[in-house]
Amino acid sequence: QVKLLESGGDLVQPGGSLRLSCTASGFTLDRYAIGWIRQAPGKEREGVLCIGDRGAITYYPETKDSVKDRFVISRENGKNTVHLQMNNLKPEDTAVYYCVTDLRSGLCYGSAWLSLFNTWGQGTQVTVSS
Repeated sequence: QVKLLESGGDLVQPGGSLRLSCTASGFTLDRYAIGWIRQAPGKEREGVLCIGDRGAITYYPETKDSVKDRFVISRENGKNTVHLQMNNLKPEDTAVYYCVTDLRSGLCYGSAWLSLFNTWGQGTQVTVSS
């Protein structure tokens, strides 16, 4: 069975750091693009970062200015896992974070095409608050 499982979400103070992990089962993750999407209560979902099958990084215009110098996406192929390292967290980063993929493609989709990611994890809650 194909599954994505996120972990690492927590309550953290502003300025703190978290590392989210997305571990795949039922398929080899490094053959596909893996994205992180977040959704805060009452807000539209936002693309955060995506890593393609060849390692190309995609930033999303709705979050790029905010995350570019703070978030890093990386693969740990030996553990069939993708990480999202989040530093200097801000209250506006509070959201449920989902890792996503499309087992038909190794490419990251743009903001208007997030619905094409057809495999989602259950999400992990990140709360940034003092």
